[in-house]
Amino acid sequence: MKLNMKKILLAFTFFFFLDACQSVSQKIDEKMEAEERALSKWLNKSESQLKFFFGRPDKIEFKENSRNRFYIYIKEKLKIKCERTFEINQKNKIVGFASKNCF
Repeated sequence: MKLNMKKILLAFTFFFFLDACQSVSQKIDEKMEAEERALSKWLNKSESQLKFFFGRPDKIEFKENSRNRFYIYIKEKLKIKCERTFEINQKNKIVGFASKNCF
């Protein structure tokens, strides 16, 4: 009888933690979708609007075979580094973005 109760308790604990992990994963996915929706609103906006809102970028990069600039904004929250990258074309319009660890 005691062994049976231990198995039930162990199974309950396992399913509880499994459910908790799924909840965390779901919340992260929801936050990342919200981040993508927010950043997609910046497409076709001007470089000056971006700088007005986010401030001066932490880094500006140029990639091979591209004349576009990549403005990188880095923010750290709870020891997690959030990095947002905006691609700006020669007409000073935002044509792309990427987000890493920003939730």
